[in-house]
Amino acid sequence: MTGRRTLILVLLALFVVAGMFLWKNPVSVARKSAGTTGLDAPEFALKTLDGSRLTLSEYRGKVILLDFWATWCSPCQEEIPRFVEWQGKYGNQGFQVIGISMDDNPKPVQGFVQDFRMRYPVAMGTQEMASQFGGILGLPVNLVIGRDGKIKAKHLGMYDLNQLEQEIKTQLDSQ
Repeated sequence: MTGRRTLILVLLALFVVAGMFLWKNPVSVARKSAGTTGLDAPEFALKTLDGSRLTLSEYRGKVILLDFWATWCSPCQEEIPRFVEWQGKYGNQGFQVIGISMDDNPKPVQGFVQDFRMRYPVAMGTQEMASQFGGILGLPVNLVIGRDGKIKAKHLGMYDLNQLEQEIKTQLDSQ
């Protein structure tokens, strides 16, 4: 009987512990829903590589591709040349790429930006800023923000770039 009682107590304890991890209180739900599609993109103010201030609100009215990336991220290295191309191709239609580097140090980022000829704003991201967008747990993370300031799409990891370009063109065509 003692073995059975111990087993029941252990299972009950595991059930309670598992329930604590699976329970979603209102605070965690609010954090997880931040930065999701259909909601207003959170405002931020970051320092660019040249030391100037970058805010999301200064690009209000444009279609924005907000790209969270890092120099060591292989999929990021594949995407960025296309983003550079799109900035040149759609920039005069009201499109803006904003790069948010999640590297720890700006030094390698500066060389990377030069090597990849990134002719759009690049700022150093922070964990606080990343959490405003629902957390950035892997890279790349790309958000398409409409002219109205709402998040239209959020893509985690490597995403079909042709599909992403189509989403951008759809936003550019909608006034």
